[in-house]
Amino acid sequence: MPLTLYRRGKIWHYRGTVAKRRLRGSTGAEEKDIAERFVARLTEQAWKSDFDGPQSVLTFAQAAITYRTAGKPTRFLEPIENYWKDTLVKDITAGAIRKSALVLYPSAAGATRNRNVIVPTQAIINHSAELELCSKISVKRFDVDTKIKKPATAEWVRDFMEAASHLPHLAALACFMFCTGARISEAIRLEWGDVDLQKRTALIRSTKIGAERVAHLPQPLVVAMANIKRDRPQVFRYVLKCAADKSWRSVVRQAGLEPLSTHCCRHGFATALLRAGVDVVTVAKLGGWKTPQHVFETYGHALDDITLTDRVFDTPQAQSISAIQETMLGQVVRLK
Repeated sequence: MPLTLYRRGKIWHYRGTVAKRRLRGSTGAEEKDIAERFVARLTEQAWKSDFDGPQSVLTFAQAAITYRTAGKPTRFLEPIENYWKDTLVKDITAGAIRKSALVLYPSAAGATRNRNVIVPTQAIINHSAELELCSKISVKRFDVDTKIKKPATAEWVRDFMEAASHLPHLAALACFMFCTGARISEAIRLEWGDVDLQKRTALIRSTKIGAERVAHLPQPLVVAMANIKRDRPQVFRYVLKCAADKSWRSVVRQAGLEPLSTHCCRHGFATALLRAGVDVVTVAKLGGWKTPQHVFETYGHALDDITLTDRVFDTPQAQSISAIQETMLGQVVRLK
């Protein structure tokens, strides 16, 4: 049965079968002539998809809707969707995607272009490819200048908490990010229902990789969080990152502290664990990084201390070898 129109309220809807596919939905139009043109175009696309394959009619807008419907991350999508609109996915090349990054973010660094454009655009197309609606695509990333990130130390966090003693929620926020590796976006989303101070745990809902993790709360952090008023759903009282950043910078400036950002506490979490000998796989899991490789490349930089080679004698085996060598050295001295 071909597609037929019927009204539901003021809007025209359609239903019927085209190319052995059952179709029904809304035209979104109140005027019948516009609804008829919509149905004619839909019928043409359905037959073209049947004859030439789904990729012959798949637009980027349709691929993006499919991606969103699947519950995928929606961060950065809107500018990309507005850029490509109804462009056929089969006409989008890797080079065109790189060009879109330059247009959308003309003054940004390579890392921003990769994160905001290359990765999500490729993800949308490849999601449709997994559904056999188009071919997969691979896009070369922009070069990224790797910079050694400045981590917060336990001493810096302690000094910050003392300076922010009049704002116990802000002091606890710094301690929370340093002790759990939480991103600022994750921390300000934390609600009291996700926290159990008796069990010393908090459920962190990741905003970046779409996963959840249970974080252990060290005792100093439990004490700091216990001093926060529970008159709001949010543990740290902030709803927007910009509000937390404003309070953070004010405390840093008034206390004369080294100007570290909120994200430096997350850097400090990773750096402190790595220097304490915790393996990179565990650090990635505890801090909610997507891969151990990212942790290694970002935080596994060398320490600027040539005397660290003395630590090779800190192991039991090395100490036993060292004892033997000292005994042999004493024998040589007596012979002389």
